[in-house]
Amino acid sequence: MGNIVLDRNNRLEGRLIVITGAAGGIGAEVARQAVAEGARVIVSDVREKDGRALAVELGTNARFIQHDVTSEQEWSDMAQTCLAEGGVHGLVNNAGIYDPRLIVDTDAAFFERNMRINQLGTFLGIRFVEQAAAPPGASIVNASSLAGLRGTKGIAYTATKWAVRGMTKTAAVELAPRNIRANSIHPAFIDTPMLAVMAREHFEARAKSIPLGRAGTADDVTRLVLFLLSDESAFITGAEIAIDGGLAAS
Repeated sequence: MGNIVLDRNNRLEGRLIVITGAAGGIGAEVARQAVAEGARVIVSDVREKDGRALAVELGTNARFIQHDVTSEQEWSDMAQTCLAEGGVHGLVNNAGIYDPRLIVDTDAAFFERNMRINQLGTFLGIRFVEQAAAPPGASIVNASSLAGLRGTKGIAYTATKWAVRGMTKTAAVELAPRNIRANSIHPAFIDTPMLAVMAREHFEARAKSIPLGRAGTADDVTRLVLFLLSDESAFITGAEIAIDGGLAAS
């Protein structure tokens, strides 16, 4: 087999990438940079106004589809859309909620809401790729968290992020014969609107305690995601990659 020549300016040329939770934060930045590297992008989100605005910003290689990741039917519709275009080459399972409540404040309804969005939504996305992958194969990037690597505050959130980590490994093994790769990323203290639930002074104090001495940015995470979507990571599957400035190691 010959050596693969990689063009890092157009790593995703012609590929169809679905990004959930893409109307803002990390998802929006992934969409921007994926389009810049040649991809056709489906901006998936329940937030119609922001999602449509992003698709307009990105131009003809992006479109918005209003999409509830907990809906089997809407994932089935997404599969049909992608199959009509030759199949999907990549999925970024980015949609999720973050509300780290204490055990005493967590009831069954709240726990189940976390499970439906963070865990079930990720599973349905994995199954979507199994159904709609382009013939050469595809790459799944599942957004877990530092909370999927160790115990953290927020039992419902933490439970779902450990589940994402485990499901990723199962998908990597089961789907490998079809050249479908699956990896999980584990960000921590990324300065995005999702962490607005944390008091700013607490966020800044925690950021200073990170070995690299700062919070992460959406761009930090995006660079990793695009690497995992591209052929640069062609022999990487089932991996769990912390992107946390060394926090998990400390």
